[in-house]
Amino acid sequence: MRLIKKIALLLLVFCAFAFAKPTIYILATGGTIAGAGDSEIKSSYSAGAVTVDKLIAAVSAINEIAVIKGEQISSIGSQEMNNKVWLKLAKRVNELLARKDVEGIVITHGTDTMEESAYFLHLTAKSKKPIVFVGAMRSGTSMSADGPMNLYNAVNVAVNKESAGKGVLVVMNDEIHSARDATKTITTSVQTFASPNSGKIGTVFYGEVEYFMQPVKAHTINSEFDISKLENLPRVDILFAHPEDSGVFVEAAVNASAKGIIHAGMGNGNLFPSTQEALAKAVKDGVAVVRSSRVPNGATTLEGEVNDKEFGFIASNSLSAQKARVLLMLGLTKTSDTKELQKLFLKY
Repeated sequence: MRLIKKIALLLLVFCAFAFAKPTIYILATGGTIAGAGDSEIKSSYSAGAVTVDKLIAAVSAINEIAVIKGEQISSIGSQEMNNKVWLKLAKRVNELLARKDVEGIVITHGTDTMEESAYFLHLTAKSKKPIVFVGAMRSGTSMSADGPMNLYNAVNVAVNKESAGKGVLVVMNDEIHSARDATKTITTSVQTFASPNSGKIGTVFYGEVEYFMQPVKAHTINSEFDISKLENLPRVDILFAHPEDSGVFVEAAVNASAKGIIHAGMGNGNLFPSTQEALAKAVKDGVAVVRSSRVPNGATTLEGEVNDKEFGFIASNSLSAQKARVLLMLGLTKTSDTKELQKLFLKY
């Protein structure tokens, strides 16, 4: 009889663990997904007006697939995103994922700067566990709001075992993108996020997850960046090229104590002569200069029409100007050596 009781108890314990729902934290930062307006047929709304508790309550189906816990990190439109929130978010993600009882993170975020925030976490999170960014293009009070389904899909991606080890993911409009390559491509359409140079890595349709590819660039546990003790990040500015460009904006960035400059150049990161001269001088003054491109697809390559070695410039590889800014800020927390910074742009 005692043996039977012991076996029955073991079976109960096994079943409890086998069928226990995973714990997923939803960290809310604001954005359109938490937006609210006065009319369901007008585009005006206030971003970040809805709290994380209300977001969770609006998608009750996620409670069937996971134990959901929510925290409010910030309540801003993502056009207001800043280094302080980035550091707070990254540190909290690392704290939570270090716990055995937490199996994944979903981060609700505005779409304007989601690609930068996701890439920042892609380089600074220290876990193989799933980290999923999600947003919306229509506020919660809009007709046919896309936020609820996006959130439902994001939680399903976070609990999916195949999501582990892929770094930070962006889930929008039934698609899964790697944070390194995802970018917002359309100002208003729900079909806005794409990965122009690599393509989406998977899909999620009504919660059904399917992956096609694996991100290969270094990220998360293989990243060398540690933000655990950082209270701020170096200033890095982005300058946009055009005909009749001027070095005056380079000088303004240097005078504003920028430690780095990303130049979104023409074509393969090409420079107007006066701007090239000003950037070369900035390098001599100790400012790191990265050549990127205003062209949305392709890579900015070393030693094209511009002699990077001669001028001390760094090529951004296939990172957009906004992603290059994130990597340079983190890179400058480790080194100011141009050759070492260039290695980072090839590695990440």
